[in-house]
Amino acid sequence: MLNSSHEYTQVLMGTTVSLTLYEPNETVVHRVFHTIKLLEDKLTVNRRHSEVMSINAAAGKHPVIVSRAVFSLIEQAYKVSLMPNSCFNFAIGPLVKLWKIGFQGQQVPSPQQIHDQLLLTDPNEIELDPKTCAVFLKKKGMEIDLGAIAKGYIADVVKVVLQQNNIHQAIINLGGNVLTLGKSPLDKNGNWQIGLKEPFSLNNELVGIIQVNDKSVVTSGIYERYFTLNNHRYHHIFDPSTGYPLDNELESVTVISDTSLEGDIFSTILYGLGVKKAGNYLIEHPNLSAIFVLKNKTIELVNTDNFAFQLVSQQYVLP
Repeated sequence: MLNSSHEYTQVLMGTTVSLTLYEPNETVVHRVFHTIKLLEDKLTVNRRHSEVMSINAAAGKHPVIVSRAVFSLIEQAYKVSLMPNSCFNFAIGPLVKLWKIGFQGQQVPSPQQIHDQLLLTDPNEIELDPKTCAVFLKKKGMEIDLGAIAKGYIADVVKVVLQQNNIHQAIINLGGNVLTLGKSPLDKNGNWQIGLKEPFSLNNELVGIIQVNDKSVVTSGIYERYFTLNNHRYHHIFDPSTGYPLDNELESVTVISDTSLEGDIFSTILYGLGVKKAGNYLIEHPNLSAIFVLKNKTIELVNTDNFAFQLVSQQYVLP
């Protein structure tokens, strides 16, 4: 059994990206980080010449033809954004830029400003042409933002790159998106140990340890990007219907799934549904599992066949 790991890191996508292998392989590491950088350049809204920025720049003017990979991701984001009661909306860009949460100039906008920007966030105002891979935002000022699913998509692509290079035991960590390949060589049961952060912890304490193999673990939480004004906390997970940060009983949602893209999508959707509705949804979708961390310091686990959880925090309880 292998008993030592080799961790490689780079700062990409605004976070520290790490790849853990159990045999050193500089060639594969180079391919992985090169792949991540290429995809980041295509998908980000923080690059002047990315494909997504080209679409946004042409809003209200004309369609933009993009690569098949980018179109496929946009198509998935579009479908999820149109799901009934979906808190996921990839056309939320104008609101994100208005609030600037987590960035310089963050503010609580006026009700009128929020109303005006909401008019530019309707995914029904987006036209997709699968034949030509063209994307058209009908209104000037509209902006799509793939930030909510780009990490998941990229993590899944990295997994394919590793498998193509005959690596079947590894951990990919894209900062909030952790994807495990195969079984851990360090555990007799083959489980990888993934830490779940304690929300708002000053010293990165953990709520608990998630044990999985060959699964994705994605967490969305209100502690990731936020600011406080007049004793009220404003976080980055928006209600697409109101334009304000969602306000419910949850501090974080962690989704355990087969793909990281699913994790990205459903961590947002389940957070928006709240614990009760999300639990009902998950019962009908046993391929997905979730860990809900509540503001009342309790933790709820749903569909535990896909993972094990060990509570380590004294601040939280399992009912």
